[in-house]
Amino acid sequence: MGYAKVLSVGLAGVAGHLVEVEADLAPGLPAVIISGLPDTALHEARDRVRAAIVNSGQKWPNRRITLNLLPATLPKYGSAFDLAIAVAVLAGSGELPPVALDATVVLGELGLDGAVRPVRGTLPMVAAAARAGHTRVVVPAGNAAEAAVIPGVRVHAVDTLHRLVAHVRTGAPLLAPPTPAPAGTPPGPDLADVAGQPLGRRALEIAAAGGHHLALLGPPGAGKTMLAERLPSVLPELDDEAALEVTALHSIAGLLPPGGGLLRRPPFQAPHHTATVPALVGGGSGLARPGAVSLAHRGVLFLDEAPEFGKGALEALRQPLESGRVRVARTRGATEYPARTQLVLAANPCPCAKPSGDADCECTPLARRRYLGRLSGPLLDRVDVQVQLRAVRAAELLRTDAAHESSAAVAARVAAARRAAADRWAATGHRVNADVPGPHLRRPPWHLPARVTADLRHRLDTGSLSARGYDRVLRLPWIGISRNSFGQEILRPHAAHLGRLSTQSTS
Repeated sequence: MGYAKVLSVGLAGVAGHLVEVEADLAPGLPAVIISGLPDTALHEARDRVRAAIVNSGQKWPNRRITLNLLPATLPKYGSAFDLAIAVAVLAGSGELPPVALDATVVLGELGLDGAVRPVRGTLPMVAAAARAGHTRVVVPAGNAAEAAVIPGVRVHAVDTLHRLVAHVRTGAPLLAPPTPAPAGTPPGPDLADVAGQPLGRRALEIAAAGGHHLALLGPPGAGKTMLAERLPSVLPELDDEAALEVTALHSIAGLLPPGGGLLRRPPFQAPHHTATVPALVGGGSGLARPGAVSLAHRGVLFLDEAPEFGKGALEALRQPLESGRVRVARTRGATEYPARTQLVLAANPCPCAKPSGDADCECTPLARRRYLGRLSGPLLDRVDVQVQLRAVRAAELLRTDAAHESSAAVAARVAAARRAAADRWAATGHRVNADVPGPHLRRPPWHLPARVTADLRHRLDTGSLSARGYDRVLRLPWIGISRNSFGQEILRPHAAHLGRLSTQSTS
């Protein structure tokens, strides 16, 4: 009878958990039994591992093999345990020294020929191993670049089971992670491409500075999509903590670009209007996968033609927009993903999508109200800035005497505003205005004078503005940096922004 144990990692959402893969080989009728709440892919590992071991030139033990994955109460998903199972079986049968990979975390899927294939979620798995105190990991060669971004971890890459066996037996070297590519983000769409729309550009800048949700309403061709696609270009690059969160989510979804490395640019997700509820907020059988709202974490979720989305899909966004997290419950457990994103809605004024007021418009006033009524009040109540765009005029479109302001120029002002906000709210732990609780703004020293909020209080009393909308409007004016009589930079609310935008904000 032989026994061996190899460490691996399982995922529950973005949280990784250390898993001990035990192999017990005993006399009896040859069979492979897997326990520890495995899913279908893990049940099928017995066939993949057996073929991989044999095709790698090793001997398969014809004994009763019991595989147990601890902790047994944690559901296990996927094929990332294949390589650890193979090593445990070979060590239990005496083909490998039982302590050769002691305290080493092993990840990887096996092909029938013994090839080690990449797996999803390697980055959060390696991060979980590091938090548990294990600094040596063996990962597939295709995942080595993303695993190497975790500081303090020695990453060894393998492309075949044969290479790993040779390393354990003779000390033959494993593959080293590739040299990371130079840091930098490829150029994206530039705000200079947008003709006219000064109000839309200003609203985009305010939304970027404060992390506010934005709704762009107007005729087709007015530039709604162009503005939304350029919002990431004026947002600051992700810091290390945010980049790690975003990269981990894309690793789980299998969307990391070749070469690995941390994603520094805020992500942009623009699902089609036929997207289902699971596609937007996450779901699927077994382990729930992250949806578009989580893949847009720390970035932008753009819903073009928003009234065409299913009502259930739109309403499912309400809770993530408020809490910044998605919790998907299934019979075998609940999965939680971060979802702190900026929502941008774009909508035409009517179903026929012809310019408002045009004689050719086929829609009645009732049809127009019903069309925009698909965006429910509770959803719009969570959208801080709502802007009505006008059609672009020929003079604006064909203007050549002066260049339109670029994303770089706007991004510099947005970065300055975000630094000011971070300093202002440092004591509360918030980073942008949109995160600040409403009660905090209604109390000294941040409450605004009564003359500034008179219109808002009137709207609140008449029911045209909800309490949530009142708080959201209060967050908008805190974007200014001015100087006092001593030349020192001070922060003051811009009452003009409050008055002008309150008619376009949540109501």
